[in-house]
Amino acid sequence: MAGNTMRVLVLGAYGFIGAEVLRAVRAAGFDVAGLGRSAAQAARVLPGVPFVKGDLLQLLRAEDWAPLLQGVDGVVNCAGVLQDMAPGELEAVHHTAIAALGAACAARGIPVVQVSAAGAGPEAGTEFMRSKGRGDAALRASGAAFWILKPGLVIGQDAYGGTRLLRMLAAVPLVQPVALAEAPVQCIGMADLAAAVVAALQGGLPQGTYDLVEDQPHTLEEVLAVTRAWLGFPPARMTVRFPSWLLPPVAGCADALGRLGWRSPLRTTAIAEIQSGVRGDPAAYRAATGQGVAPLNKLYHALPSGRAQRLDARMALIMPIAAAVLSVFWLASGLIGLWQLEAAANMLTDAGWSGLLAKTSVVFWSLADIALGLAILWRPWAARACLGMAAVSLFYLAAATAVTPQMWADPLGPLVKVVPGVLLALITHQLLQER
Repeated sequence: MAGNTMRVLVLGAYGFIGAEVLRAVRAAGFDVAGLGRSAAQAARVLPGVPFVKGDLLQLLRAEDWAPLLQGVDGVVNCAGVLQDMAPGELEAVHHTAIAALGAACAARGIPVVQVSAAGAGPEAGTEFMRSKGRGDAALRASGAAFWILKPGLVIGQDAYGGTRLLRMLAAVPLVQPVALAEAPVQCIGMADLAAAVVAALQGGLPQGTYDLVEDQPHTLEEVLAVTRAWLGFPPARMTVRFPSWLLPPVAGCADALGRLGWRSPLRTTAIAEIQSGVRGDPAAYRAATGQGVAPLNKLYHALPSGRAQRLDARMALIMPIAAAVLSVFWLASGLIGLWQLEAAANMLTDAGWSGLLAKTSVVFWSLADIALGLAILWRPWAARACLGMAAVSLFYLAAATAVTPQMWADPLGPLVKVVPGVLLALITHQLLQER
């Protein structure tokens, strides 16, 4: 495996870890292709990179992998899901598909680099970690050459999951909210993780299982403070520590939103993992390479930080609030229209409309408001719902101008009522497009 002419297939190629690993493997001179479910997402994240469409939920037998492994000399698995979005998803993605991959690769002499998670194993506290552990065990038993890399909390230039939550919390002005402040966390920089994958592919890392974590753990509160400083936000004037009993209802709400397509970093599994601590033993990796991974302070020093990162952190904090405000506003608008049907219809009858037509119009547009308020809660429709809100607001302005032109006697009035809502909808649309 010392040569770089081999063709490497990266699973989960456009994800948080997969994209950076793929770029590093490609920069090392390997011929790289990515695998994932969405060609459009891959083209946006990894333009110009060859892409193979595949869904681990459907690759559950060794023979399912056969056409995808044609001409492949090595596989890197960066795919994963934090929590079931459908029954059995964790088991399928983390275990069944990986067992099938291991068997298919063993039959073809293809080595596998598995990016797992520190703490994964049969005795872990969450199904995420247990299913990861079952996949690791299946790969070891498959007969394929393997490297199982188990990173701690991964810190990179981009953010997802735990790192996005850190940046959201760090962006809160004046105060620093934190729960589970004393939870132990060991981190790894994305560059060190990608370097370990490249070392495995190049033959510079002996086969085996390695925890990829810094030597010393930090408390979650310390990690938050370092993240806040790296982003360039001023130190918090005070820290607000939330009690642990508050976490289950928060996680329950996040889980409910998860069923609507919102993959919140506050879901039950994420909180349970933080509560149990993100820890590993760096001894095996240090013994194999002669060095450990960069500690938290050094890995942050190696990452550029500026206006873009601060803006992203603030927007990640604001986006769910903006979506919630829009939902409440449009639902309230529709419900009030139905509740005050007579009064709303009278405004149109005063302008010369018939009573039936006026009431029909009020009911129709009230139901449209309610539909938009509900549509933004369903993540796949949310961005389009924002465009619908902006369009309907502008239509209301035009229609009101036609029916009651006297409202423009004070132009500031209608503009103040419509423009902020349109701008909020368009801004939220852009934020949703970036997630």
